[in-house]
Amino acid sequence: MPLLFRKSFTLVPGLLRLNVNRKSVSVSVGPRGLARTYSSTGRRTTSVDLPGPFSWRTTSHRRRRR
Repeated sequence: MPLLFRKSFTLVPGLLRLNVNRKSVSVSVGPRGLARTYSSTGRRTTSVDLPGPFSWRTTSHRRRRR
């Protein structure tokens, strides 16, 4: 069974959160239900959570130069 680690720290209540897991660190900016997340692995996620079954999420990856 894999060992999982995830910890979230609130830096500015309701606006800025730092997330740490075993592979990356990310920062989430925005109020609850509307967030933009920037990860150290290059992933950028935008999420919108609306009441009920309505939610929207999109993820993009930064292309690495070789």
